[in-house]
Amino acid sequence: MSAQAEPLPANSRPGFQDVQNWVFDLDNTLYPHDLNLWQQIDDKIKEFISNFLKIPKDEAFRVQKDYYKRYGTSMRGLMAEHGMSPDDFLEHVHAIDHSPLLPNPELGAAIERLPGRKLILTNGTRKHAEAVMRRLEIDHCFEDVFDIAAADLDPKPLPQVYDRFLHKHGVEPRRAAMFEDLARNLEVPHTLGMTTVLVVPPATREVFREGWELEGREAPHVHHVTDDLTAFLNRVIAGR
Repeated sequence: MSAQAEPLPANSRPGFQDVQNWVFDLDNTLYPHDLNLWQQIDDKIKEFISNFLKIPKDEAFRVQKDYYKRYGTSMRGLMAEHGMSPDDFLEHVHAIDHSPLLPNPELGAAIERLPGRKLILTNGTRKHAEAVMRRLEIDHCFEDVFDIAAADLDPKPLPQVYDRFLHKHGVEPRRAAMFEDLARNLEVPHTLGMTTVLVVPPATREVFREGWELEGREAPHVHHVTDDLTAFLNRVIAGR
C-alpha cells in the first residue's frame, strides 16, 4: 500500500458500493466549521509560538500560518526550523474548551449504519479526538484513532502518514473512503484509490479560514463535496 500507487483517472468519480473502511478527519469534519472550535486551537498555537520564539503575537501569527501552509502543521515547521520538542506544544494547543460541541445523535446513527469499519485519521492528538467524540457522543462509533503520535509526528498531507495508517489498520485503499475538510489532504488518498469526500462549510455560515483552506472543491482528486455530513451519509446508505 504505497502512496506511489497508480492514480485513478482524473475524471473518475467513484461511488461507495465497495467501501468497507470509512476514514474520517476530526476537526471541522465531524463537527460544524462554524463552531470555530479550531479558532481556539489556532489562538493557542499563536500564543505558543510567541512565547517559544519570543516574538510579538502578530509576528507569531505570520510564522504560524507560513509553517502550517508549508509543513502541514505549525508544529512540524517549529520542529524542522527550530528543533522544538513537540510534547509541550501538543499539550498546550489542545487544552481548549470543548463545551461548544453538543451531542449529535443523528450523525452517530448515520455513522453506525455505515457497513464496515470506521476510523479517525487526524493531525491532532488522541486525547483531543476522544474529547471531541465524547462531547458529540459518537465515541462508540469508531474502532480507533490514528493521531499525530501514531504518524510519528508527520502530518497529513505527507504520503507516509497515509501509508502508516493503511499498514497499521490493514486497510485496502480501494475499499475505503476518506472524509476531509481540506482538499489538499485528499490528494494522496485519491492517488491510492480511496473514494474522497470534501466536507465544506455551509455558505450561509461565517467561518474563520484562510482562502487556500477553502479551495480545491473542483480538483480532480475531490470526488464528492458536501456541506452536511449527516445528510450525505444517509444518502450513501440509502444508495447501497
